[in-house]
Amino acid sequence: MSLAENKKALFDYEILEKLEAGLELRGYEAKAVKDGNVNLKGAFVTFHGDDALLTNAHIGRYKPAGKMPDYEPERSRRLLLHKKEIGYLRGKSQEQGLTIVPLRVYTKNRFIKVEVAVARGKKRFDKRETLKKRDTEREIRRTLKNPKPQ
Repeated sequence: MSLAENKKALFDYEILEKLEAGLELRGYEAKAVKDGNVNLKGAFVTFHGDDALLTNAHIGRYKPAGKMPDYEPERSRRLLLHKKEIGYLRGKSQEQGLTIVPLRVYTKNRFIKVEVAVARGKKRFDKRETLKKRDTEREIRRTLKNPKPQ
C-alpha cells in the first residue's frame, strides 16, 4: 500500500533505475508514516560514511504521542541497504548529472519501504514535452470515455 509519492521527482527527473530500501524510523515516526504524515517533496539521498541517508523528507508529528519539544520532522533517516547497493548508489551519485531521489514510501508486509531511483535532471524543453504528452493522453481518455454520437 502506497503511503506517499514524490510526483515532483517524476516531473523534474528522468528515472533511469529503481531500488527498494528499508527506512530506519523511531516508533512514533513509523506510526506517523502509516497515518500518511509524510512528504517527499524536495527529498534526496546523501551518503555519510558507510550509510545512505534520506534527507529533507518531512515526517509530521504523530498526534497521539503528545508534545515532543525536541522532534525534528526533517531529520536525516538512515536507509537500510546492502553494502553493495550503497556502493553502487554512491558511485552513481558521483557521476556527472545523476542524483538519487526517493519516489514513494509504501508498506510491504509490516515494513515501511522507500523506492529510490537513480535519476537525471530534465531540461526545460523535456518538461514541456512531458506536459504536452500528458494533455494528449488525457484528451484521448476523455474521448474514449465519452464518444461523440453520430
